[in-house]
Amino acid sequence: MSATDAYDMLRRDVLSRLEVRPDATDDAGAVRDEVQLVVDAYQRRCAFGEGVPLSDPRATIQRIIRSVFDFGPMTELLARADVEEIFIEGSRVSYLDDCGRLRGLSEPTSEDENRQVIERLLATSERHLDAKHPLVQARVLNGTARLTAAIPPIGDRLSATMRRYTVKHVTLASLVERGVLDETAATFLWAVMQTRSRVAISGEPGAGKTTMLAALMSAMPAGQCVRACEEIRELSIPLVHGSYYETRPAGVDGTGEITLRDLVKFILAMRPDRIVVGEVRGAEAFELTRAINAGCGFMCTVHANGAREALSALVNAALMAGENVTESVVKRVYSQSLDLVVHVDRHDGAAGSADATHREVREITGVSHALGEDFTCEPIFVRSGPLRPLTWTGSIPERLEERVDRVLPSGQSLRRLLEKRAVA
Repeated sequence: MSATDAYDMLRRDVLSRLEVRPDATDDAGAVRDEVQLVVDAYQRRCAFGEGVPLSDPRATIQRIIRSVFDFGPMTELLARADVEEIFIEGSRVSYLDDCGRLRGLSEPTSEDENRQVIERLLATSERHLDAKHPLVQARVLNGTARLTAAIPPIGDRLSATMRRYTVKHVTLASLVERGVLDETAATFLWAVMQTRSRVAISGEPGAGKTTMLAALMSAMPAGQCVRACEEIRELSIPLVHGSYYETRPAGVDGTGEITLRDLVKFILAMRPDRIVVGEVRGAEAFELTRAINAGCGFMCTVHANGAREALSALVNAALMAGENVTESVVKRVYSQSLDLVVHVDRHDGAAGSADATHREVREITGVSHALGEDFTCEPIFVRSGPLRPLTWTGSIPERLEERVDRVLPSGQSLRRLLEKRAVA
């Protein structure tokens, strides 16, 4: 029996003994006594040739106690501020640091212990991971991380990803400091957010869509009533007027589910100035067309490889609602109302570099009335390639320019603001 197998056997033995003493799990002294008894008994059996004795019984005791009270081998990893994502595949644990480097957890663990960690993380939520619910998404670690996990038969083994997020205090200015965009583009986006604009943020997973959404929300006037809904809440921008809403899965009896589409329909009755949808993937996109007709501003994120692809993704998602509308009708609604698509991208540099991952705005595209069957797009800011300067094309959609100019102080205009910034 290997040291890992011995540890896993001892850990399970301790857990089974604590199951009949549920009062002891909150008593550190009682847990330590149970662990000591189990380890001592194992060492005695080994002395009679029934196994390989532990080389460091004290270290094993500490390791088991940490597994019972904390998160086992992942305790320190979950506490680190420089870890962005953690990946669990069976018994293997790896993580992505804030420089984009993928590393493996040096301390050995098992699939069973990793499953125990997942269940402990979920204990503070209303979500469950079991045979009836083999897929789960939940906010964990006091709302600082999003956990997505699957077990057989959906996956061939335990498979989980935990993503840390810190999007509470992000602003357009802070994104300029990080090189995500330049001051001219930041000025443009700030001006756009002073109106009830309609903005979609697109990009691949991990490109920084939610961070950009949070920065734009920080630029909104305090007097706007904002209603934000997400499948798993990540946004925490302080709102003077408005609130946040989160979906709910069905209960054990299969009832009580509240979907993202339900939330969008619900908040439409709450007189919002702007609706924010954390990630559009399905029928909630159709409800956004109702928000458009009601005169609401909105912002959303969508997975796409470019601005034009994002528009197609929104249309396809709206059609998933199964309502009696055609693709051309949905396209017309979005083309007549959507102002901008902000596309963000992630650039992975050379392995081992000091800054292996860089996130940036690749393009800001205006959406105009469709002249034909497809959307009419007008590039406003573009990059010629990764890490190249973000350049203003000199273009501003006419309807957007007129609306922004009306809310700017007398004597100012959006174009003059951008020209002044571009020269500076």
